[in-house]
Amino acid sequence: MKRYIFSLLAGILFSGVLPALSATRYAGGDISLLPHYEEAGAGYFDHDGTPVSDVITFLNDEGMNAMRVRVFVNPENYKGSDADPNACQTIRSVIPLCKRIKDAGMALMIDFHYSDTWADPGQQYTPKDWASLSDEELCRAIYDYTRESLITLKEEGVTPDFIQTGNEISFGMLWGPEDTPESDQKKTFLGSDANWDRLGALLRHAIKACREVAPDARIVLHTERTADIPVQDNFYKRMEEMAVDYDIIGLSYYPYFHGPLSSLEKAVASLETNFPDKKIMVVETGYSYKWEVPGTSVPVEYPYSEEGQDQFAHDLVRMLLAHPKVNGLFWWWLEYNAYQTTLSGWYNAPLFDSTTGRALVALKTICAFASVEGGVGNIVISERDESVCYDLQGRKVAEPSQGLYIKAGKLRLASPVRP
Repeated sequence: MKRYIFSLLAGILFSGVLPALSATRYAGGDISLLPHYEEAGAGYFDHDGTPVSDVITFLNDEGMNAMRVRVFVNPENYKGSDADPNACQTIRSVIPLCKRIKDAGMALMIDFHYSDTWADPGQQYTPKDWASLSDEELCRAIYDYTRESLITLKEEGVTPDFIQTGNEISFGMLWGPEDTPESDQKKTFLGSDANWDRLGALLRHAIKACREVAPDARIVLHTERTADIPVQDNFYKRMEEMAVDYDIIGLSYYPYFHGPLSSLEKAVASLETNFPDKKIMVVETGYSYKWEVPGTSVPVEYPYSEEGQDQFAHDLVRMLLAHPKVNGLFWWWLEYNAYQTTLSGWYNAPLFDSTTGRALVALKTICAFASVEGGVGNIVISERDESVCYDLQGRKVAEPSQGLYIKAGKLRLASPVRP
């Protein structure tokens, strides 16, 4: 009988009726400021309002299995008018947080910004200590800094599982002081072979350090052009041509910046076709549960409410599960929480209600992405569906007395089944 059941399961899994159970998928978020909120006395609560004693343990119990932590070179050196106290993490300061993540059994992603402040499409400023270096010297500096940082983490027992060599680097990295969003550097970057060569050299040196110190870590190249597929695909084509050694394509997607979910789906589909040897992760996403996000530039299709946030999360997970190359989903700044504190923030799209500290329902939905049983056809099986049964085509059915069905995200076998 056991042999019969195994053959039946194998036949179903490999016949295309159900997607094959693939390698691990990762669901988590960037929680770089969690210690900051904890030190300020922020109150975190579960979905029922019970206090959470350890946020990372709670997130792991919910179903998250990976966390992302950002680092800056020397944030104290940045004196610009836009200096942000939230851009404060250094390789030394994040070690306690990284240890908590690893101790919880989660995968760790380190996100090198290679700047003293936020690195993104509008600013990729060279750290002050590197400002006078030539391009050749910058290559050596990025190699040395990456290597020394990873050695520090390794010595502390927190070698990362994933490493981002740069943050949202579609327009390059390590700009000079004259390179502003309006400068020729940004305007002509995509068409300048010299700029591409410079970026390729910097990345190769950073990745060389990663391979030497953390050979088992997977390298992520992170861009944010999901609404502009030709630009996005050209970036990774250039990486291929320049022999940049990486493993995972990392994307940012925010509906209020990049447009409807269909934009992301088209971007992912194009990447799957053109770069079939690469995995894909959405390393930054989010949606507000209450307020419009500052800088919103396109209309949104979901209301700014807890239900709207959860519907976005549900549709996002369902779409990503249909793309087998996607193996990671990270919610940005999920830990933001000003409850019981005097703190404030400009983003306000976390997975905790900042006015009550209570976990939002979208948290459970995002966690569903990490489960290998998380998707069947166009259906996402999450805890809110645990009483519903589905047949192998994803249709709701009454709980059967025999045969295979799906309930609470798991493939089940009802008796009797005859050999």
